[in-house]
Amino acid sequence: IENKQFVLDINITLNNNICLNLELQVINRTNWQDRSLIYLCRMFDRLQRGEDYAESGCAIHIGILDFTLFEEVPEFYACYKMLNVKNHHVFNEKFVLNVLDLKRIDLATEEDRRYEIDCWARMFKAGTWEELRMIAEKNKYMSEAAMAMYELNADEIIRQQCMAREEYNRYEKMMARKLAE
Repeated sequence: IENKQFVLDINITLNNNICLNLELQVINRTNWQDRSLIYLCRMFDRLQRGEDYAESGCAIHIGILDFTLFEEVPEFYACYKMLNVKNHHVFNEKFVLNVLDLKRIDLATEEDRRYEIDCWARMFKAGTWEELRMIAEKNKYMSEAAMAMYELNADEIIRQQCMAREEYNRYEKMMARKLAE
């Protein structure tokens, strides 16, 4: 916040075996593919000297983006794994990179809707507290998340810092446009 930018980078370990990294990126800095892959590799490479490779566990990276990563093939929710390019056989299930495109909720599949991924995405895109409440009211977990978001934003100092971050982002866009001109 002091640098007028907000970072959402959550690392979770599940059952001492699955490392989960959630990252929210609101500005396309054109390096997302490399950054997300590096984050995923760092999470996967956590064996200590002498440990068996089979103990490596699973690493899952979820990038929540407010921009479309691949404009030529837009997709709301994508899951990437290492696989054989000839027969599409998955190499293993321990190395997974997911991308959620908040700009393309319109492309949500039936499966995405069944798991309510589109609802979670709408929560990130909600513009008002009323809109957020309406989206979250039918799901206990979404309601809890919405309440936590409300409480975090109720702090006046945090709100002012977030406003300063938004102003900084506007300035950066304006400067980039002027440089391009």
